[in-house]
Amino acid sequence: MSLPAHLKSLIAPLRAAMAEFSEVGVRAALNSVLADDATVRLSHPLGEMSGAEFYDRAYAPLLEAMPDLERRDLIVVAGNDGDGGGWVGCMGHYMGTFAAPFLDIPPTGHLAHMRYHEFYRIEGDRVVEMQAIWDLPELMMQAGAWPMVPSLGREFCVPAPMTQDGLSEHDPNVSQASHDLVIDMLTHLSRHPSEGGPEIMQAERFWHPRMNWYGPAGIGTARGIAGFRNWHQIPFLKALPDRKGGTTGTLNSHFFADGNFVAVTGWPNMQMSVTGDGWLGIAPADQKITMKSLDFWRVEGDRIRENWVLVDLLDVYAQLGVDVFARLREFNKARVPGRIPFPIGAAR
Repeated sequence: MSLPAHLKSLIAPLRAAMAEFSEVGVRAALNSVLADDATVRLSHPLGEMSGAEFYDRAYAPLLEAMPDLERRDLIVVAGNDGDGGGWVGCMGHYMGTFAAPFLDIPPTGHLAHMRYHEFYRIEGDRVVEMQAIWDLPELMMQAGAWPMVPSLGREFCVPAPMTQDGLSEHDPNVSQASHDLVIDMLTHLSRHPSEGGPEIMQAERFWHPRMNWYGPAGIGTARGIAGFRNWHQIPFLKALPDRKGGTTGTLNSHFFADGNFVAVTGWPNMQMSVTGDGWLGIAPADQKITMKSLDFWRVEGDRIRENWVLVDLLDVYAQLGVDVFARLREFNKARVPGRIPFPIGAAR
């Protein structure tokens, strides 16, 4: 079992290099932090790759698109999962001047932000696996290029914890209580609708009345229990009533707690069938799908006050036979492609 402070120190060189992003600095940091045979699992369409391929396949095109790229961590937590595995979880935004296309998303010439949830599994003081979702739909929306249905929730640059302690060291004496609260909440959440109505979830027992649920672009942020139900939970459960994940189902989830913060990752960690009214503008087809949901919760007192959630929505669309990038190219083919033709942003 590794202490959170030690786990965080192992990826600190990578975080520091990405704060002042350069090819030389980030390549060197990746080489020092990742094991030679590390497995990197990124959201659709980037997919799975080796640690040796990681920079060229993911970061090189992102740096080309945002030449003044920087990483802004807002939450960094660490701990051990139920199997004793050591994990570090990070939430923040990649930010920079969007000067050239990225994955066919047209540039804006303005500051852009793309939220990430990144989880690093550590063995022998090296990262042996990374699981990460980059919120590409968020970047599409800022470019006015999102080709799918609008979000029900609010889209904006998701903030740091309201307590401003996402990068602090946390009290280990409260970690277990935070972990148990989240697990209890998820267990009750999964009981509806198969075991009873909404009351069976006991939402008021687990969630602060002024909670914020920071969902992925395509779903958006919801405020309070009513906002969460209206803008995410009701459409989700009507379309996917048999969902299993977190504390139920056969897929593996990795939970760990660090003080008042709890995190979970899994690749995938949810399974369900698309029925009812369909979801995200897709007609129901009774098709079974899996879902990758990488989450952070912040506990305040005896209830959850904030919850950051990223779901690989582009992978969900792909499983259902919808090529979002093909639609993006069709919707935006009248726009002139290529790099913004005048100097903008910070110097590289």
